Amino acid sequence: YMGDKIQVTHLMPQKSVQPKAACATSGSCWRSVGFAVVAIAVLIGAFAALHKNATVVFDPAVMQEIAQASLKAFPDNMSKQIDFVVAQLRERYPAHILGEPEWMFNNAGGAMGSMLILHCSFSEYVIIFGTPVGTEGHTGRFFADDYFTILAGEQWAFAPGELEREVYKPGDQHHLPWGTAKQYRMPDTCWALEYARGSIPSMLPFGLWDTLFSTLDFATFAQTVRVSAVGMFQQLMSGKI
Repeated sequence: YMGDKIQVTHLMPQKSVQPKAACATSGSCWRSVGFAVVAIAVLIGAFAALHKNATVVFDPAVMQEIAQASLKAFPDNMSKQIDFVVAQLRERYPAHILGEPEWMFNNAGGAMGSMLILHCSFSEYVIIFGTPVGTEGHTGRFFADDYFTILAGEQWAFAPGELEREVYKPGDQHHLPWGTAKQYRMPDTCWALEYARGSIPSMLPFGLWDTLFSTLDFATFAQTVRVSAVGMFQQLMSGKI
């Protein structure tokens, strides 16, 4: 083997490249997290301030009064009962009830029903909500107080830790305070006059999420956004937040 040249290649050890932890070594990442926390805190503060300083027009006691009057006037006719409620609200609050309310589906918190939007502003909404076939779901947890006055049927509800259900019958008003949540059920036909007071924009993601990502009912989504936006704009132009 004298004529052969033997080449020896010395292999240098390769340094392994360790992936850097995104937030452990990057100050910009932590700054982004900090900004997000601050933004959320500001939004919460804004929602709380809107709830405290809302331009309030409607009265939950009046809602219950009108609902109970409708029960006496038309105890066995849901259509006339709803017409009565709308007429009474228009008489009490002539500048704040939509001229031509529209029925539409509503999917939220796992429950499904239909609603008639009567008023929508940044600080209040009034609707008639219900179903002739029953439903159940999560109430949502809002920067708002919600008053649910039964027109027909029953609503059942309970909060964590409660071992017995709450039962609300025609004429009863179920108050869901700001920041609380419950499971609820309408075991069969149930219709209600619903009034919310507080930060209405903060309620919209809950009210639209199931429609966008579950039912994919974009026609209902468009109708809900259109009617709500028109109502909010009209009230804002009249000086009501």
